[in-house]
Amino acid sequence: MMIGRKLIILQNGQILNREKFFLKTQYMEELKHLTVKNVKKHGYNGLVTIIRFYIRSTNLLLNKYQKIRIKIKNIRDKRRSDNPNQQKDVNKFLKIVSEYKHKIREIKHKIKEEEENL
Repeated sequence: MMIGRKLIILQNGQILNREKFFLKTQYMEELKHLTVKNVKKHGYNGLVTIIRFYIRSTNLLLNKYQKIRIKIKNIRDKRRSDNPNQQKDVNKFLKIVSEYKHKIREIKHKIKEEEENL
């Protein structure tokens, strides 16, 4: 209702002269100092909170990425093992060497048994 009256007065061309009244007390400087101090303190706390959130979220995303990467690797390895055409063939030379080692072990074992029996 007061706003309507003021609009009517402004439309009629009448201007209201108001004097701005500021309270100047001894507490204004102290209030200003406390306000600045609290704004800085809460600003620092907010900044620390934002940085903590950023670090925790990046660590969380990194851990999730590592887990997903391992799962994808396991799925890929499983598909490779299920398909025999994609399995790596053992090197023939290494296969022959391992067979000879096995035969030598058997011979050594037999020799030890014969020596124990004598």
